[in-house]
Amino acid sequence: MRHQRKVKKLGRRLGHRSSLLSNLVLSLIEHGRIRTTVAKAKATRPLAEKMITLAKRGDLHARRQAFAFLRQKDAVSKLFETLAPLSATRQGGYTRITKLGARMSDSAPMAFIEWVDQPAVEEAPVKDEASASDTAAPAETPAKAAKAKAETSEAAADGEAAAPKKRAAKKAAPKKDVE
Repeated sequence: MRHQRKVKKLGRRLGHRSSLLSNLVLSLIEHGRIRTTVAKAKATRPLAEKMITLAKRGDLHARRQAFAFLRQKDAVSKLFETLAPLSATRQGGYTRITKLGARMSDSAPMAFIEWVDQPAVEEAPVKDEASASDTAAPAETPAKAAKAKAETSEAAADGEAAAPKKRAAKKAAPKKDVE
């Protein structure tokens, strides 16, 4: 039994686990919301909240402690200058975990972890190239669509040379009779 064992090991050794959690917190600071497994999200939450607490303190020692954990200056500056003022009035509970359901490949429970005080992040659905090109045209404004149509008609009026050349069909080589 694991009574009073607080560390979530996540099936990794100490160095790998600390790097993983540091990178998850870094991605959370950079993107505002990340999609990960529920276990990783629950392990990331206390570390992300400690980073916000350090940023709310705002002194040089807190900045150095945050840099020792995150190892990226731009993330530390975003944490101290952007995220900390948003959470200035909040006493704790800076992150939210929203469960999403099982992952298709291995049925691992997935979740979003995001900042509570940050505006909602819109995530674009992942599409393949064929459907993305079909849906891209209606999303344009009418002025852009008219301009693109005019450019297309001008290119067609300039000549057939601009049109892509068709490939010549390969002819099968005649079979040699072996006697």
